[in-house]
Amino acid sequence: MNTDFEYTIKRIRFDENYQPSANKRITTNFANLARGERRRENLRNALRMVYSRFNALANRDNPKGERYAVELEIISVDIDIEGNGQHFPSIEMLKTYIVDKKTNKRIDGIIGNNFSSYVRDYDFSVLLLEHNKGRSQFTIPDRFGELHGKLFKDFVCSDTYKANFNKPPVICLSVSDNKTYERTENQHPILGVEYNANEPSLTEQYFEKMGFKVRYFMPPNSVAPLAFYFFGDLLTDYTNLELIGTISTMETFQKIYRPEIYNANAVAGNLYKPNLRHADHSITQIVYDREERSQLAVKQGKFAEEHFIKPYQAVLQKWFENYAS
Repeated sequence: MNTDFEYTIKRIRFDENYQPSANKRITTNFANLARGERRRENLRNALRMVYSRFNALANRDNPKGERYAVELEIISVDIDIEGNGQHFPSIEMLKTYIVDKKTNKRIDGIIGNNFSSYVRDYDFSVLLLEHNKGRSQFTIPDRFGELHGKLFKDFVCSDTYKANFNKPPVICLSVSDNKTYERTENQHPILGVEYNANEPSLTEQYFEKMGFKVRYFMPPNSVAPLAFYFFGDLLTDYTNLELIGTISTMETFQKIYRPEIYNANAVAGNLYKPNLRHADHSITQIVYDREERSQLAVKQGKFAEEHFIKPYQAVLQKWFENYAS
């Protein structure tokens, strides 16, 4: 594996005292909740939802539903292309930790969960839009997502990743609102009922280039399936507590940001097509700026174009061509 780029990892605790710094991606779930007059209340309520969901799923030897607490850490990854100390903020993920109050143990959870990337914003919010401008039919640019995919695989294979994390990442996202999902007979005690998609979504194709496979599960007492992107074997590579940490965290974010799907008042059936215009849903008490989230991906994508794609185009192209998959 050819790794010429240098990666630096920064960690910050995500709790009710979290305040995003000026150079963080402001489109992320974390920063979006942590601004405004109700920032502390937002964070406290979101974390309470995570704890409650975790204890509901981890109910063994947990009669009062308060045995476990979940700690969250934002993992920011900067990349130095030329080894000159000039860092570009490439990736942001989330690391979970489980605190067992009965045994006083702090257990490593999964790295990944949420996924944010400047280059991904560039691909979807700049490159893809410009490619289809004026076209009568939607098409995908040649080699779409391939640079981003190789950059991500390079990071996961790097010494920096291996020194900080002992398992591959798992990303947990919403299902696509333009695909149909069919319920199967397969059921996992933690992940729940498995669904299959009628065809791959653009997100699935994009994450495949990052090295991920995908499976769709609707956990117990959920109303819609989640998309789990993973390396290896999702069912055997991770413990039940690790999986519960990811489910409880990301289902909480989806209930906040996509209540039409994940806080709907009806449970997904045998054939399920998500609908972001679905009116029969409940809203959480958490306040955030939905308009901000929809607009800022374009700004972040243009930032990536200006400060990463164009300045390092020749270096990235040479590295891309020589990269051993």
